Amino acid sequence: MKIKDYNSQRLPSRIPDNSAFKQQRLPAWRPYLTAWAVLPGFFATATFFLGIGIFLILSAKSVKEIEITYTDICSDCSKLRENASNFYKECTCSIPFFIPEKMPGNVYMYYKLHSFYQNYHLYLISRNNRQLLGEDITNVENCAPFQRTSKGIPIAPCGAIANSMFNDTILLSYYPNSSTRINVPLLSSEITWWTDKHVKFQNPKSSNLSSAFAGTAKPPYWRKPIYELDQDNPENNGFLNNDFIVWMRVAAFPTFKKLYRRIHRVQQFADGLPAGNYSFDISYNFPVTVVKGEKGVVLSTVTWSGGKSFFLGIAYTATGAMTWLAAFSMTAVHLKMKKKNGSSHL
Repeated sequence: MKIKDYNSQRLPSRIPDNSAFKQQRLPAWRPYLTAWAVLPGFFATATFFLGIGIFLILSAKSVKEIEITYTDICSDCSKLRENASNFYKECTCSIPFFIPEKMPGNVYMYYKLHSFYQNYHLYLISRNNRQLLGEDITNVENCAPFQRTSKGIPIAPCGAIANSMFNDTILLSYYPNSSTRINVPLLSSEITWWTDKHVKFQNPKSSNLSSAFAGTAKPPYWRKPIYELDQDNPENNGFLNNDFIVWMRVAAFPTFKKLYRRIHRVQQFADGLPAGNYSFDISYNFPVTVVKGEKGVVLSTVTWSGGKSFFLGIAYTATGAMTWLAAFSMTAVHLKMKKKNGSSHL
């Protein structure tokens, strides 16, 4: 009978190989941080942030902007249109205003909403991306509570975001003198993100858009079906409608503005909007008083850094100021400790 010798078997060793890599003996550089090596970096960073912040603030100040909140001005239309029984009645409100100085270059028109919470979670997820891609327009999953009509017909586009789409019509007129009125040409093209227009939203593949949406119903709060949103431009209909795409990109804050139109730079508007008398003619449709909100319209120029927003400039300036203060504090502490250590050797 053979007795197995377990001691004679060599078990695998757990000790790493005696190599420079596994024994962590590779040459390495350890920085020796001195005050005069670190402090210049703090001062340079502070100067950079302060410079960028001041530059952004000056850039934002150069933006020309006119904002008019028209909820109270159009109170008659508000009382009429925000009554559900007057859903199909028309109401137009004219708002005269004055531009004191020329708005040069590209001028953009925005609509602005106050106290409208697009960031509410249930509202935010109430959409179906497959439907918006034109892959399956009858797919209304995740679109509660606007999935189907009372007769069971799928809604297109479905969901709370689409159903609440901003639908006021805003026209701009210019008065070079008391007897002349000129309609300012407005463009609805190139107001969306490229990725939204060409990637996230697509119409069903069909030669006839109305037949492509056969078997679906319009959202309850809409006056027209999705394929008739723009009567003047057939290419601007369906899920590729520019106003619809802009609205579907939800805002992060309850007060926000979204791009509505851009001024067509032709004839007397080739260089922008001249100073003078203007008016907004607004077809009042979108309800806001029920949520204690307000509506407004904004005319604005832009710079390389965007519109008239001081947030980024103030953030850079504040960061630079705090970094500068920290650098001075560390310099003072270093000089004090150096003086103390020097005197102790006397």
